[in-house]
Amino acid sequence: MSALLEVEGLSVAYGAAPVVADVGFTLGREKLGIVGQSGAGKSSVGRALMGLLGPRALVSVGRLAFDGRDMSLAELARLRGDRLAMILQDARHALNPVMTVGAQIAETLRRHRGLRGPGVRDAGLALLDSVHVGDPNRVWQAYPHELSGGLGQRAMIAMMLAPDPALLIADEPTSALDVIARERVLAELDGQVRARGMGLILISHDLALVGRFCDRVLVMREGRVVETLTTLAVAEHPYTRALLDAAPRLLATP
Repeated sequence: MSALLEVEGLSVAYGAAPVVADVGFTLGREKLGIVGQSGAGKSSVGRALMGLLGPRALVSVGRLAFDGRDMSLAELARLRGDRLAMILQDARHALNPVMTVGAQIAETLRRHRGLRGPGVRDAGLALLDSVHVGDPNRVWQAYPHELSGGLGQRAMIAMMLAPDPALLIADEPTSALDVIARERVLAELDGQVRARGMGLILISHDLALVGRFCDRVLVMREGRVVETLTTLAVAEHPYTRALLDAAPRLLATP
């Protein structure tokens, strides 16, 4: 498997307080999960790669390569919106509340794919249809607050897929959803990764979900990767075992 993204020695700090320390991994055209409890630094990894941490963050990396080319973090961030995209936690808050979904998708298509005229709407409706939105025309005309959580996430996925990115980072994309909507969104992400040959980084606190969905899992604690797994059954680190033991389980009916 050829590497799409190679990261060595990624660190993030705010003043003297480190939040990510010497993180490294390789991503192919696969699904890579990053898990850990709140404050583990997992979201900071994704946002650092996207260049979204802001001026107060001190971000450094030992080596970074994307699609076979060595580059700096600033160079990687310039690919944002074209070859890199990020799905955030709750579409109803992440999307612009005063613009319709269609207007936001259209803006993405015009800026990153250079589409103009009637082709913009046609391409946008096709994107919504590709993520199995049942009524693309209604969603196109809707504002984010008018959509359910699952439908909003599908609309955001469609928007992030508009530039046909090679790498998609999804930061807690299902935590605000019910079980049925969560499974549908995950199935949609899986289908898009397979169909488009993308690389996906799924950031979550839910180890069981990530272990079931992803090809490989990085377990983070206090800013560091403590274990890399291909299956949760071989987890050895005490922290990983503690996360697994802390997962809620249904009790048998007496």
